[in-house]
Amino acid sequence: MRKLIFAAAALAVGLIGASAQALTLKSPDIKTGARIADEYVAAIMGCPGQNVSPALSWSGAPKGTKSFAISVYDPDAPTGSGFWHWVVFNIPANVHELPKNAGDPKANLMPAGAVMSRTDLGVPGYLGPCPPKGDKPHHYHFRVFAVDVDKLDADANATPAYVGFNLHFHTLAVAQIVGTWSR
Repeated sequence: MRKLIFAAAALAVGLIGASAQALTLKSPDIKTGARIADEYVAAIMGCPGQNVSPALSWSGAPKGTKSFAISVYDPDAPTGSGFWHWVVFNIPANVHELPKNAGDPKANLMPAGAVMSRTDLGVPGYLGPCPPKGDKPHHYHFRVFAVDVDKLDADANATPAYVGFNLHFHTLAVAQIVGTWSR
């Protein structure tokens, strides 16, 4: 009898686990643990990049998701608070990908309604990696957030900290890819 109960419990756990899908983030351009290609690196302060944002796609949003947000954050930046390289929010719930170079505000590749707010450099759009020369490899956290509201209480002039504050209260799930870069 004990074996039968154990088998039934294992089957139930397996079925529950199989039906629950977690939020996932994928990119053909960025891989967790791998060095970020120069194409996606900034073209400032002597960095050799082209400042192209990578293509991103996500799936497995939890029930109740009404929009998405994207961020790129470097916790290793020598600022005392890290550095925000990209902040996008109010991405409609029916959108599940951003094409390569969507982070260029002039490219008009963002879905209707999405807002790209300022980076820690003070301008909107994607800013690729560019850590100080000779510093340890930095880790760049590309994140997608499943959000429980259609629109966050923020606009294109919002700081990354303000957007993060709003996301704190409205995030249902988060998925990430962490790439590295150094020079």
